[in-house]
Amino acid sequence: MTTAVLHAGSGQRLLAQAQQHLTWAMPVAYAAAAVVPQAGRWARHLTCGTPALPGGQVALTPQILLLAYVLFTAALQVRVRELTVLLRRPGLLVAGTAANTALPLVILVLLAGAFLLLPDADGGSGLLTGLALIAAMPVAGGATVWGSRAGGNQTLVVGLVMSSTLLSPVTIPLTLAGASAVTSGDYSAALARMAHVAGGALAAAGVVAPCVAGLAVRSVLPERWAGVAMPWLKLLALAAALTLTYVNASGAFTDLIARPRPALLALATLAAAAMCAASFLLGWCLARALKAAHADTVALTFTSGMNNSSASAVLATTRFPDHPHVLLPILAYSLLQKVLAGFADSTLAGRGGRRTGGQEATSRKRPGIGQKALR
Repeated sequence: MTTAVLHAGSGQRLLAQAQQHLTWAMPVAYAAAAVVPQAGRWARHLTCGTPALPGGQVALTPQILLLAYVLFTAALQVRVRELTVLLRRPGLLVAGTAANTALPLVILVLLAGAFLLLPDADGGSGLLTGLALIAAMPVAGGATVWGSRAGGNQTLVVGLVMSSTLLSPVTIPLTLAGASAVTSGDYSAALARMAHVAGGALAAAGVVAPCVAGLAVRSVLPERWAGVAMPWLKLLALAAALTLTYVNASGAFTDLIARPRPALLALATLAAAAMCAASFLLGWCLARALKAAHADTVALTFTSGMNNSSASAVLATTRFPDHPHVLLPILAYSLLQKVLAGFADSTLAGRGGRRTGGQEATSRKRPGIGQKALR
C-alpha cells in the first residue's frame, strides 16, 4: 500500500509539472510540425484497420486512436453516479447542450455572410469548412479543467461534456449538413457526403465509444487502483494530445511554408478568433438571461466556448488531405480558445470572488460533487 501511495505521489508531481509547462508545449509541437514534419506526414498515412459501423466505415488512423485515448482518459475521471444529480434540475443541462450545438452554427452562418465579400474564387469555403468542423464537435474535455479553476459548477461542466459527446452521432451530421448549405463547390459536396455517410460513424468510433468505455471502466475500477493509476494515465494523455497536435499540424505547416499565403493565414486566425470569442460571449449571455448562479454561469461560459478542436483536426486531415488550408482555422482556434479561456478564467473568477467573498473561498475548500473526481 505504501509503495502504491509513493507511486501515486510521484505521478501527481510529474503531472503538475507537465501541466505547468503545457502552455509553451503546444507551440513547441506546432514548431516541430513546421521544422520536422516528416514523422507526422508518415503517421497520417497509416491505417490500423477499417471497421464497419452503423453509420459507415471508419479508417482507424493514428490520429483517431490518439484522440480516443485522450477521451477515454477524460471519461475515466468521471463517476457516473455523481452526474445523476443533474437529472433533478435538468434545465441548465438542456440549455447548455442546445447552446453548444446551435451557437457555433449560428456564428458560422454569420461568418459565411461576411466571407461572401471576399475576392476568393470559392468565397472562403475552405476556411468555412474548417470552422464547420469545429462547430460540429462536442464540448472539449479541457473545459472541465478551466471551469474548475474559475470556480464553476463542475458537475454541470462534466454533464455538458458528456451530454454533447453522447449526442454527437446525431449533432455532428446535422451540423455538417447545415454547413454544406453555406459553403460552395467541392467543399459543400464533401460536407454533405460526410453528414450522410461518415459523420455519425466517426463520432461513434472516435468520440462516443472511448467515452463510454472510460465510464464503464471507472464504474468497476476500485478507488484505490484509480488513485494510483490516474496521474500516470493523465500524463500519457497529455503526451498523446501533444503528439496528436504535431501529427495534425504537420501537413498544414508544410504546405504553408512551401507556398506562403500570409493573407490566408491572417484571415483564418481572424475568423477563428471571431468564432471562439463569440462562443464564449454568447454562453455568458445565455447564463445571464437564465439568471444562473455564478458557478453555473462559469460552467455555461466555458462549455459554450470550448469545442473539441482535436477531433476537428482529425476530421480535417482525414477527409480533406489535399486541402491543408482547411486545417488552418482549426489550429488557430485550438490555440486561441486556450488564450480566451485564460482570460475568461481570470475575469469570471475575479467577479465570483468579489460577489461571494468568503462563501467562494469556502466552496473552494470543499469541492463539490464531481470536482473531487476530476482532480
